[in-house]
Amino acid sequence: MSKKEVSRRNFIQKTAAATVFGAIGMSAILSSCSKKSQKELGLPPLLDKAPKGKKLKAGLVGCGHRGTGALLNFLSSGYGLEVVALADVFEDKVEACRTRLKKYKIELDDDKCFVGFDAYERLMELDIDVVLLATPPHFRPDHFKKAVEQKKHVFMEKPVAVDPVGIRSVIASAKKAEVLGLNVVTGTQRRHQRDYIATYEQVANGAIGDIVAAKAFWNQEHVWFRRREDEWTDMEYMLRNWNNFCWLCGDHILDTHIHNIDIINWFTGKHPISAVGYGGRHRRVTGDQYDFFSIDFDYGNGLFSHSMSRQIDNCANATGELIVGTEGYTNCKNTIYNLDGSIKWQYEYPKDKEGKSTNVVKIPPYIQEHIHLVTAIRTNEYVNEAERTALSTLTAIMGRESAYSGKKIKWEEIMKSELKLGPKEYTMGNVDMEFEVPIPGTAIKS
Repeated sequence: MSKKEVSRRNFIQKTAAATVFGAIGMSAILSSCSKKSQKELGLPPLLDKAPKGKKLKAGLVGCGHRGTGALLNFLSSGYGLEVVALADVFEDKVEACRTRLKKYKIELDDDKCFVGFDAYERLMELDIDVVLLATPPHFRPDHFKKAVEQKKHVFMEKPVAVDPVGIRSVIASAKKAEVLGLNVVTGTQRRHQRDYIATYEQVANGAIGDIVAAKAFWNQEHVWFRRREDEWTDMEYMLRNWNNFCWLCGDHILDTHIHNIDIINWFTGKHPISAVGYGGRHRRVTGDQYDFFSIDFDYGNGLFSHSMSRQIDNCANATGELIVGTEGYTNCKNTIYNLDGSIKWQYEYPKDKEGKSTNVVKIPPYIQEHIHLVTAIRTNEYVNEAERTALSTLTAIMGRESAYSGKKIKWEEIMKSELKLGPKEYTMGNVDMEFEVPIPGTAIKS
């Protein structure tokens, strides 16, 4: 009998005993088993603050709402952290960020605030340690490449690209960053969220047996959009309305649903081998994106994940994941169930003064991910999440292109595809581009 079989038999016996003791008993039994540690599972350190160390100077590229938020998250993740430079295509975005920073008594000199398409290059020439990349995703591959060339540690938001050409660029830069010892953390905050991490640890150590099925979903009302103002050129309009143009954001299957897709890849430990999907557009009033996607991802060996995302008002909404195993199932976030629906294990959240569960993790994941980055830099516990996030992004791209074309798309096809979205050059003028909504049954772009 193999060692693996013995381990599985032991686990089954202990699981049967755990049903008597409930969630607390289950946790105790698992802790007594020979199980993989957080380090062996590649899980981040869960510290309340990054350790003290040398001062780290940061620059922000992309001064919109998320970028400014990411900067504040970075600054609150530990001591000895400061922002010294800002960059954005638009001056009003830089000034809005500066105004917000003044509330925290942070003043930035004019000569450290850069505007224009080349603003990121000028920022990265400065004496800074860390760059935060939070522009529309289309620009991420070039910005990441430049950051690595300038030997900066990087935090970058997801998704990390909008097309296969960009994905290959990110993977190449990630490998170069590893050679140079540059730490990279990405905005896949669920992987830095304490309840998700605890649930993953249980599943990775056998709590639901072998994974046999999964689903992921992000269904919500419409997101923000901007109608065109008379004085805006084509480029300015698209940049200010970037969340509604595929070449800038990759469609909402990348912009939002990437989180859920990434969770399925994480828990299964692999990416799908193909995708068949569909989608459509009925309610959007700007841009060229779909309103909804429904994708069947084939992970091989009979394992499939249904993936759906929708942004339409007045519909049933929900966001999350579900993974089913031979011995139970989980919502991936905080609960593991027996196959009969009874609870096998639950994450214990901090309690309030009255002893009631807060249902909120101790440290917000948006801050936890920056704690991880700063900790890695100061302790030499290397981290580089760029390639794994690139592969989850490519998973979403494969699903998108399947829905757009109506074709079955294989992993090797999308990985090798020469599809590159966006204009050939960036100028703040009118753009010679067509923005037809994709029609299934037409040929896949290549």
